[in-house]
Amino acid sequence: MIELKNIYKTYQMGKVEVKALQDISLKIESGEFLAIMGPSGSGKSTLMHVLGLLDRPDSGEYLLGKKKINDLSEEELAAIRNRLAGFVFQQFHLLPRITALENAELPLIYAGKQHLKDRAKKNIEEVGLGDRMNHRPNELSGGQQQRVAIARSLVNDPLIIFADEPTGNLDSKSKEEIILILKDLNRKGKTIIMVTHEPEVAVHARRVINMRDGNIISDTRSGVEPEDLAKNQADEIINKVLSRSERTARKTKFLDYMRQAIGAMFSHKMRSFLSILGILIGVAAVIAMLALGQGAKESIEQQLASLGSNLLVVRPGSSKVHGVAMEAGTVTRFTLQDVADIAKLSNVINSVSPSVTGRGQIVYANKNWNTRVEGVSTDYATLRASSPTVGRFFTEEEVKMRSRVIVLGATVVRELFGDTDPIGETIKLNLVNFKVIGILPVKGANTFHDQDDTAMIPITTAMFRVFGKEYVDSIYVEAKSADLLDAAQEGISSLIIKQHRLNKDGEDSFQIRNMADIKDTLETTTKTMSLLLGSIAAISLLVGGIGIMNIMLVSVTERTREIGLRKAIGATNKDIMVQFLIEAVLMSFIGGITGVALGIGIATLITIFAGWAVKVSMFSIILATTFSLIIGVVFGLWPAQKASKLDPIEALRYE
Repeated sequence: MIELKNIYKTYQMGKVEVKALQDISLKIESGEFLAIMGPSGSGKSTLMHVLGLLDRPDSGEYLLGKKKINDLSEEELAAIRNRLAGFVFQQFHLLPRITALENAELPLIYAGKQHLKDRAKKNIEEVGLGDRMNHRPNELSGGQQQRVAIARSLVNDPLIIFADEPTGNLDSKSKEEIILILKDLNRKGKTIIMVTHEPEVAVHARRVINMRDGNIISDTRSGVEPEDLAKNQADEIINKVLSRSERTARKTKFLDYMRQAIGAMFSHKMRSFLSILGILIGVAAVIAMLALGQGAKESIEQQLASLGSNLLVVRPGSSKVHGVAMEAGTVTRFTLQDVADIAKLSNVINSVSPSVTGRGQIVYANKNWNTRVEGVSTDYATLRASSPTVGRFFTEEEVKMRSRVIVLGATVVRELFGDTDPIGETIKLNLVNFKVIGILPVKGANTFHDQDDTAMIPITTAMFRVFGKEYVDSIYVEAKSADLLDAAQEGISSLIIKQHRLNKDGEDSFQIRNMADIKDTLETTTKTMSLLLGSIAAISLLVGGIGIMNIMLVSVTERTREIGLRKAIGATNKDIMVQFLIEAVLMSFIGGITGVALGIGIATLITIFAGWAVKVSMFSIILATTFSLIIGVVFGLWPAQKASKLDPIEALRYE
C-alpha cells in the first residue's frame, strides 16, 4: 500500500545539517502492524511524519497505492490525511476546553461530515469511554485521554493508524490497554504504523524496523503475514478524495467555522473581552462624537433658518474723511421710496421689507418689560421665517393706516402674561396703546441676544408714531433663488448709486450683506468640527484594531499545537485562515454592535446632563459598524495568514 524509494530528509539546525533520513526504501502492505524503533535522533519520528504526509522528503519517491504523493498540493495532502490516516500522539494533543466527544468529532469538520456525529460517539464507546464522553481532557486520566485520541483517529474510518509513542506517557496498565486496542484495530484490517523506543511494546507488532542515524539497519517480521484486506482500497479512496465532487462535498461549512470561532472565544473569555473592549470603546466614541457634531450642525441650521433663505441685508454705511470713518448713515440714508424702487427689481427679487429698530418699554397691568422693538412690513413674516404660531401678522391695510397692532416674541409674552393668552389684549408701548394680534415663533437664544425678546409693529407706525424716524435702518431683500443672489446684490448696488447720485468712491456709504456667505461659513465650520471629532474617535477605533491584531498574534502563538493538530487531521491552510479571520471579525462585530448601543447611551447622557444638542444618525451607526468589521478583517488577516502557514510538524512540536 505504501512504497518509499530512496527517501532523503535533512534538517537545518542553525549552522548544522541533520540528516534525518538517508536513502530510505520501504514497502508497507495493507493490514500490517509495523513498529519503528531506534534511539533518539535515529530518524524514526521523521520517517513516520513522512509516511503520515505531515512532512515532505527532500528527494526520493513516495507512492501511496499507485499514486505518487510527492507532487500533490498541501490541500490535496490534507484531504488524504483526513480520509486515509488517523494519528495517535504521545502528547495526546486534545483540545483542553472541549469535551472528549467534541475532540473525537474534530476530523468530521474538515471532512464535511458533521452530520455523522454518531460515529464519534460510537468510537468513544468502543474504546470504553461511553460514560466519560462529556468530560474535558483535564478530567480524564492519561490512558483515557489516549483512548479519546484513538477514537478521534478512527472517526473517518481511515486505512492507516499512525501512532507516535502512543504509550510513552502512560503507566503499565494503561499501556496494556492501548496496545490491546491497537492490536484489535489491526485484526479488523487497519494498518498500524507505530513509533516506539520500548521493546516490550514493539514485541506486539508483527514487523519491526530498527533505525540508526537516518538508516534502516534491520527489518524483521514475525507471525503470519496479514491478509491483504485493503489491496485496492487506497487507490479507490485517493481517487475519490481528489475528485472535484468529493472536494466540493468536503468543504467546511461556514456554520462549522463559526462554531469553532465561538468556541475559541469562549475558551479564552478574558482575552476575547479585552479585544472586544478595544473595538467597543472606539465605536462608542465615533457614534458619540459624530452625534455631537451632527447635533451642533442641526442646531446651527435651525438658527440659520431664522435668518431666512436667500437673504440680503442693505444697511447705510459710513463715509471716510481723511481716512477717518464717520458714523453710519452720514452719507446715505434709505427711505420708503428706496424700498419701493428695490422691489421693482422683480426679475431677481422676490420680496422686500424695510426695518427700523429701537428699545421700548411695554406695560401690561402691573407688569412692564423693556424689549427690542422692530418696525417691519408685511413681507417680513415670510422673508425672515417669522409667521406667528398663534394669532396673525399685520396686514397691508394696517401698515398703510399706521395701525397700533403688535406681535410679541415668546420671552415678552412669558414675562408679561405668564400662562395667560395675550391675543386681543391691550398693552402700552412707550405710553401708546397697542393691541396684541400674534405671537412670534420661538427662535431661541444665541451668543449675542435672546431672539425671542422682541416685539414687531407696522413699519409706518414705528417710524411716525413711536420712534419719529423719517429713514429706515435697514432693508431686508429676498432673492428669487440662491443662484440670483449675486445678480440681486449687483442690481441693488447699481440702483442705490444711481438714486443717491453716488460716485464709485462712495460705495462704502452703504453695505449689502449676503447672509448665504454666513451660512456657508458656519456650515463649513460645523462640518470641519464633525470631521475632526470623528477623526479623533476613529483613532481610538484604530487602536482597538491594533489591540485585536496583537491579541490574535498572541492567540496564534498560544494555539500553535492546536493548529498543528488541526492540520494533522485534515485542516487546510484555508480552513485555519478562515477560522482565525472569523474570530477576529466576530470580536469586531460584537464590539461594534455593543459600541453602537454604548455610543447612543453616551449621546443621550450628554443631552440630559450637559444640555448639548446631539443627534445619532443612521449614517454614523452604519459607518462605525462597517469600519469595525473592516478593522476585524484588516487586523485579523495577518495573524490568520501566519497561523495558516505554520508547518504541522513544527506546530505539533511547539512548547
